[in-house]
Amino acid sequence: MSDMNKGVDPDAVSTSEETIDSFVEEVAEAEQDNAEAEKSADELQALLEAAREKAEEHYGQLMRAHAEMENLKRRHTQEIEKTHKFALDRFVGELLGVWDSLELGNAAAQDESADVARLREGTQLTLKMLTDVMGKFGVQQLSPEGEPFNPEQHQAVSMQPRDDLPPNTVTTVIQKGYTLNDRLVRPAMVMVSQAGTPPSIDESA
Repeated sequence: MSDMNKGVDPDAVSTSEETIDSFVEEVAEAEQDNAEAEKSADELQALLEAAREKAEEHYGQLMRAHAEMENLKRRHTQEIEKTHKFALDRFVGELLGVWDSLELGNAAAQDESADVARLREGTQLTLKMLTDVMGKFGVQQLSPEGEPFNPEQHQAVSMQPRDDLPPNTVTTVIQKGYTLNDRLVRPAMVMVSQAGTPPSIDESA
């Protein structure tokens, strides 16, 4: 027995124990690394799930916003269509009184014993009604007789030699013009003065 113990090298035994301890430490470290790796994987999985939920939430919000925008667009289109369709509603309502007055005047004029003075008065009142209605909606009349010729609002159809007026003065309004909110709708057709007197015709020639 003593011979066997005598043959064991203490340094070899010590080295083996160190090797075993080192191996045990490596195994423990590996197990710890695995545990940390599993923990890290669980954390990544949790983060992934949270990101997926957030993405789905944002996608839902985007879809709801898109649907709301489509609804707003549809309602806006409908409002525009209604505005275009009924834009003249108030204007027509104002004109109905003028229409009624014209029909009454026309019916009165059919009577052979109609009073011309009263018909004339009725016509003047109807014209005033029409002028008032047009004025409410920004329609103004251009009747520039005696005013300087304005090529932006007047259309000259002929020239008249006149010594009593400055040149380029409107002498006669053939057809009145109109503006809508200061924008020209129709120019006034006018005759315009021209300097000088036309030469006399020698009848003896």
